[in-house]
Amino acid sequence: MEMRITLRVDGAQHEVTVDTRTTLLDALRDRIGNYSPKKGCDHGQCGSCTVLVDDRRVTSCLSLAVAQDSRDVVTAAGLSDEGLHPVQQAFVDTDAFQCGYCTPGQVCSVVGMLDEAGQGAPSHVTEDLDAEVELTDEEIRERMSGNLCRCAAYPNIVAAIRQVRDSAPADREGARP
Repeated sequence: MEMRITLRVDGAQHEVTVDTRTTLLDALRDRIGNYSPKKGCDHGQCGSCTVLVDDRRVTSCLSLAVAQDSRDVVTAAGLSDEGLHPVQQAFVDTDAFQCGYCTPGQVCSVVGMLDEAGQGAPSHVTEDLDAEVELTDEEIRERMSGNLCRCAAYPNIVAAIRQVRDSAPADREGARP
């Protein structure tokens, strides 16, 4: 069964017809031609396909496109209209990527994770649920545990997140479409 849906991807509206079994990842790559999210494991285990849907992290290989009808999807390619998003710049500054395959998913996950922590959402390792969330290295690692890097650039990824965490709030938000 096919269905016509509308997705706003990186600020541009797209109407596409998809089989109701089509994942968001396949709709983005095969129907819209947005290759920023990567197809890694195709089982939701590596995080290479992570995008933001209505500002929340979503593993796009596990999400049906029809479930995202009329929603706002942001990929790593659409995080900023001008230059690099602060998270992307931090990845460059700290050499937080090696082959770069996982980087778009990592970057989207960091942006979503910082928003979640900023809103006070606890993680599995948050000790005091009533206190303001402190993004320690342990918190960062736990919150990013759904994104795997086959090159093991984890220390530099944590350093990039610390750089953004320690920047001024206005710089942290960056330009979003």
